[in-house]
This record gives sequence, C-alpha cells and structure tokens, in this order.
Amino acid sequence: MDFFIADTHFGHDKIRALRGFASVEEMDTLLIKNWNERVSDNDHVYIVGDLMYRNARPATDYLSQLNGKKHLAIGNHDRAWMKTVNLADWFEEVGFILEGDRKGSYFTVSHYPMMDWYRRRHGAHLIYGHIHNNTCDPYFHFLQTVPQAYNAGVDVNDMKPVTLSELIRNTAAYRAAHGRR
Repeated sequence: MDFFIADTHFGHDKIRALRGFASVEEMDTLLIKNWNERVSDNDHVYIVGDLMYRNARPATDYLSQLNGKKHLAIGNHDRAWMKTVNLADWFEEVGFILEGDRKGSYFTVSHYPMMDWYRRRHGAHLIYGHIHNNTCDPYFHFLQTVPQAYNAGVDVNDMKPVTLSELIRNTAAYRAAHGRR
C-alpha cells in the first residue's frame, strides 16, 4: 500500500509550539506512533518534504524508527539533515519531484504545490505539502479549486500518513465544509 505524509518537522521546536505540544519529544513520539500504526515494512511511504528541521537528535534516530519503504520529495527544510546520512541507505528514491503509477492511477509528488503536472489532463493526482494548514494565505483557497490536487500535510490529515483515497476524501470534506467543489 502507498501512504503520503508531509511536513512532519521532526525535532522542530517552533512547529511543536504551533501544534500545541508540550515538548518536541511529545510531538515526535505521537508522529512516530501514528506512522507505525498505519505503515508496515512492506508499504511505501511518500514523504512530501520537510521530514525534519532543526532536530537535535541525529536524523538516523528518526529514520530507524519509521516503518516502510521511504520515498523522499525534498522540501525546503530537508537539505541540512540530508547531508548527515547516506540517503541510499534509507530511501528508495529521492528527488524534488517523484512520479508513480499504481494500477493505472498516476500521481506526482512535490513538496511545493504546482499549477500543472504530468498526466493531469488524464486524471493524474498531485500530492503536495509545504502549506501546512495556512488557510489565511491566498493560494490556500485557490488550491482548494484545483481538481486532483491534495495536501498531504500532517496538520490537515490527523497527524498521520494517509492513502490516496483518504487524501481525496479529506480534501472533499474540507471543500464541502467551506463551500468549494
């Protein structure tokens, strides 16, 4: 099974505070627990950027605890920790844009939302991160009008990795609640 997750920000104290956790350890523990409750070692996890940031613990401490075959779409906060590990030891693939095809269902994974992507006109999905739940930014509302584009951020997906069908359902529920299709 494929899962998608963005903007975990393991180790990031500022994000911890914005999310209302008492400590980085509390946030990290919950994120790891939620991840491993859903993902088995045989599942694929598309990390849609910003896995860690300003983490005091080594990157390998986090990576060794996370189940699944990991694919990393590089985010703006990933470059520092990426220099501290051999990426080939931890990831199936690493790139700024990743593409997948599962039984005729195409998807593009990019940390940054995009206006167009491979096979969009043929039903392909865009899975992005970066924006967290920043509903006050003007592009947030515009993105709600873009068909087949889904925010994989933990802040809008119950702090856990989600499947494509869950992304579709979560996005549809948000759009229905806010008067968008």
